Amino acid sequence: MIDTQDITGLILAGGRGSRMGGVDKGLQAFRGVPLALHTLLRLQRQVGATMVNANRNLAAYESFGVPVWPDGDSDFSGPLSGFLTGLERCETPWLLTVPCDTPLFPLDLAQRLAQAAEQEQADIAMAAAPEAGKDGSLQVRPQPVFCLLRVDLLESLVRFTQGGGRKIDAWTSQHRCAIVPFDAPGDDASAFFNANTLAELQALESRSPT
Repeated sequence: MIDTQDITGLILAGGRGSRMGGVDKGLQAFRGVPLALHTLLRLQRQVGATMVNANRNLAAYESFGVPVWPDGDSDFSGPLSGFLTGLERCETPWLLTVPCDTPLFPLDLAQRLAQAAEQEQADIAMAAAPEAGKDGSLQVRPQPVFCLLRVDLLESLVRFTQGGGRKIDAWTSQHRCAIVPFDAPGDDASAFFNANTLAELQALESRSPT
């Protein structure tokens, strides 16, 4: 079994926040603390080490007390830039990525992803969760920013991004990837709901704490 201490958690907070009016999403208040800090405290319960990927307001993120690393480029290239930054800085065999705008993700996320990666001898384990389709029905869909990655995938990701690749699923499909559904009885169907707007963030705040 993959040991907790062999996993470094990475908070992805390097986006533009364009759907939130361009604000730094990770620094918006959620239950009295910055959104990214709430996410970090939730993640620290599950992994051995943690760090943050951010591209602005670095001093504010550094006040959380963990290493903060900006992307190597400065064009806000998306989550894969965060993956790349995390893999470059990771000092453990595994890296777990979590976005800053999904503060109620499962408390057993790391455990279940690690178990699947071990059982399937996978290079990547990715969460999947119920989402409403266009017809309103729930379908279990991959959540590609919730990824457990072998750190030795760095070279592969460098090649992919240098070749112009930007889509997570286009890269992960090149490797053995375990898809881990979070739709069992007792799983919170909205645990992976992310706040893209201030209204969505307020709606998340009103949910019962978990």
